[in-house]
Amino acid sequence: MNKIKCIVVDDEPLAVSLLGSYVEKIPFLELVFSTENPIEAMEFIQNNEADLIFLDIQMPELSGINFMKIVDNKLRYILTTAYSEYALEGYEHNVIDYLLKPISFSRFEKSTQKVLERFTVNETKENTYFFVKSSGQQHKINFEEIFFIESIKDYVNIQTKNQEYIVLDTLKSLENQLPENFARVHKSFILNLEKIEKIDVKNVCLSSGREIPIGETYKSDLFKKIKK
Repeated sequence: MNKIKCIVVDDEPLAVSLLGSYVEKIPFLELVFSTENPIEAMEFIQNNEADLIFLDIQMPELSGINFMKIVDNKLRYILTTAYSEYALEGYEHNVIDYLLKPISFSRFEKSTQKVLERFTVNETKENTYFFVKSSGQQHKINFEEIFFIESIKDYVNIQTKNQEYIVLDTLKSLENQLPENFARVHKSFILNLEKIEKIDVKNVCLSSGREIPIGETYKSDLFKKIKK
């Protein structure tokens, strides 16, 4: 996936500066424009490409809600506000999340993970990799390198040939981000079909030597996918 092009719009200069600095710390985001004037942001959008706007709801010239109504669903939004009651209204539009001021980097980073998931789901067929957070860092993992993904309580273990990544996530969330050559074969396992060495009615043996059990509820879909 290409970097997600971001715009920051807030009538407070310090907020613009803070959010801009946060964006630059996230490897899959790119800051392409920032402004204190929502009208300038609209002009930029008309002539340039952008994917995501960090948008303040309360601005004197044009509210964030009205901004979204005018721009419509051309872009996705993360709303920034000092008033939590605006959040529900914002979700009527193409809003991924909202950030309540003052905004910490940890909360900002959590919000960008929702962004990454949303964009990855929409572009999976074109992607060859995704980013995951493990051991406090963002890691780029090529899909072709993955052997299997295992659920471990509140975490998942993404296993490649030479490394494993422990990620705070769910199998369901990752399953939606993976291309068609991956399959859920058990309540606790997703595997890369291209890494299968041999298979029987109970287990799959991967080329790494690891055996993965096949759950009864997943068996029929798995064999249909392999046959296809």
